[in-house]
Amino acid sequence: MSPEPAFARKSITPTSFRNAMVIVAGVLVLMTGGCQILSHSTTVEPGNVGVKIKTLGSGAGVSPEALPARWYFRGIGERIVQYPVIQRTYSYTREKDERGNENEEITFSDNTGLPMTADVSVTMQVNPASAPNLYQTYRLTFDQLLDGPIRNDVRSAVAAEAEKVGVETLYSGGRQMVIQKAFARVAGKWSKHGVTVSQMDWIGSIRYPTAVIDQMQRKTQLEQEALAAKALEAKETALANAAVAKAKGEAEAIRIKGEALRSNPQVLQQQAIEKWDGVLPKVTGSSTPFVKID
Repeated sequence: MSPEPAFARKSITPTSFRNAMVIVAGVLVLMTGGCQILSHSTTVEPGNVGVKIKTLGSGAGVSPEALPARWYFRGIGERIVQYPVIQRTYSYTREKDERGNENEEITFSDNTGLPMTADVSVTMQVNPASAPNLYQTYRLTFDQLLDGPIRNDVRSAVAAEAEKVGVETLYSGGRQMVIQKAFARVAGKWSKHGVTVSQMDWIGSIRYPTAVIDQMQRKTQLEQEALAAKALEAKETALANAAVAKAKGEAEAIRIKGEALRSNPQVLQQQAIEKWDGVLPKVTGSSTPFVKID
């Protein structure tokens, strides 16, 4: 009879079974612990700072210290909100953008209540040390601030300055004055919260009612035609003045020449001699002019 294979002769003892189960249990514990650690951690990305909020215990609230960019373990009842601290430009537009599909255009009116809209961009930067206080004040993430309080302030500032002027002023170039004054309002308010607003601009043109655009275009056309007529009138006047001046100059030249000839008759005699061809007149009389030769 052939010998029994070696592996068939081995048997699992209770001790080896317990050891195997201990190893499996340890692996499961490590895996579970690792998952729990990952689920209770946050990485503050470069270009951001973290704001830690505690919801349990006597120290519940917003931590006053901003967290620099790195990995953090979150305890029970803790969460971390990230705030961007690099300079960025945000746009409030009618069309969809990277922040969503909703219409965020700015609405306002002139001093007669004529409604209009426009797209506006804002460039700003959060002071890292001010991020905790900013969250403490508004209890909003920075994206929520952009969609809510900051946009409301931009709209309010533009509306407050636009209602001081007429639509003609806006249409003819006064819109830059309006946006700069609105920018000063927004920058002044948010600087108190540690947010530096460095620029605010129109994106494209203001969207006026169609009737206003037609009216302004007709007015512009009439003004251009008036300017062209005035230029033509000025040209004709200049030509007429030039002709008068020329005639006066010629008349004055003739007068001066006549006076010179009258005061110097020998000049006429000399000119007659120079023009005589040497042929004597065939008929003479008392009235026939002739060169006098001395």
